[in-house]
Amino acid sequence: MEGEKTTFSVIKADVGGLVGHHIVHPALEETAESVLEEAVDELIIDFYVSHVGDDMVLIMTHNKGVDNAEIHGLAWKAFQKAAKVAKELGLYGAGQDLLSNAFSGNVRGLGPGVAEIEITERPSEPIIVFAADKTEAGAWNLPLFKMFADPFNTAGLVIDPSMHMGFRFEVWDLVEHKKVILSCPEEMYDLLVLIGSPGRFAIKRVFPKPGHHIPENEPVAVASTERLFEIAGRYAGKDDPVLVVRAQHGLPAVGEVLEAFAFPHLVAGWMRGSHWGPLMPVSVRHAGPTRFDGPPRVIGLGFQLKKGKLVGPEDMFDDPAFNRTRSLANMIADYMRRHGPFEPHRLSFQDLEYTTAPQVLEKLKNRFAPIEEAHGHQQ
Repeated sequence: MEGEKTTFSVIKADVGGLVGHHIVHPALEETAESVLEEAVDELIIDFYVSHVGDDMVLIMTHNKGVDNAEIHGLAWKAFQKAAKVAKELGLYGAGQDLLSNAFSGNVRGLGPGVAEIEITERPSEPIIVFAADKTEAGAWNLPLFKMFADPFNTAGLVIDPSMHMGFRFEVWDLVEHKKVILSCPEEMYDLLVLIGSPGRFAIKRVFPKPGHHIPENEPVAVASTERLFEIAGRYAGKDDPVLVVRAQHGLPAVGEVLEAFAFPHLVAGWMRGSHWGPLMPVSVRHAGPTRFDGPPRVIGLGFQLKKGKLVGPEDMFDDPAFNRTRSLANMIADYMRRHGPFEPHRLSFQDLEYTTAPQVLEKLKNRFAPIEEAHGHQQ
């Protein structure tokens, strides 16, 4: 229908790993594809299934809007059927992210990560889906800032009149469960105060400003912010977030969006979700982390969206232009690994409280004795 909005939904989950936390078995993707195929023309317009590491990524287009019970139910059905296959194959952590069997109309809070965007399609609508493994939602903070607020990354902020006014950032406080919208460039320093602490504050959405040809209530980027340890009440793997970014014509060019990943910045996660490591941009064929279950990595799938149909994808990081980024990521990995169990490679003890480390401290707690301060000088 003319004027009808298109919803672009990306929902990911770890439903079982082939050889530990390495990769998604092809049979799981095939199972999910068969579930989604049955829903084409009935519930969804188009779909694509991919993976990063041991996380399966479902990309679906439809006209149902965000947080739709039927769409989330479809994803849940695909994940559950894939998890059943994973159990039959004896895959590691089968159904790991499916933290409840009680689907109640929305996968939020049940384990899977979700990034959904409802848009009025432009005549040409480039969209890039980023999916990361072995890290957390705050990993998108630096790239999103670079894309939409940093003129040294995005030349369009300086020379494109339709971008010159900047963008608005919706930031979530993941501890206090509150949100704030900050406008750049005028509130850039306030934004950086928050998003420089990615374990607590995460960019959820980016919006255009009034006067932009894209409606100001339509996001131009949306990230997942689910945190598994809060949902499960225990460490249940890292959050492995997804991100959807629109590009071109008044937005960062595709090359500016990708340039934000040319520096492999440090992110929390890696082995046992307990270490800092470089985020390495890789092709899908290299999306299986190995070294110390890492390093953390990100894939980029590029699509053109037309009337809800997905044209693509293109494997955006399958390019030798990112070879030096990957080389630098490996050097950073070498450096961080030399620290072994010491910070700053290992997360701070406060952050480790969300992992299995407290169980070790619990074992020792009765052996701790008060420190008796010595007063005066010994004779």
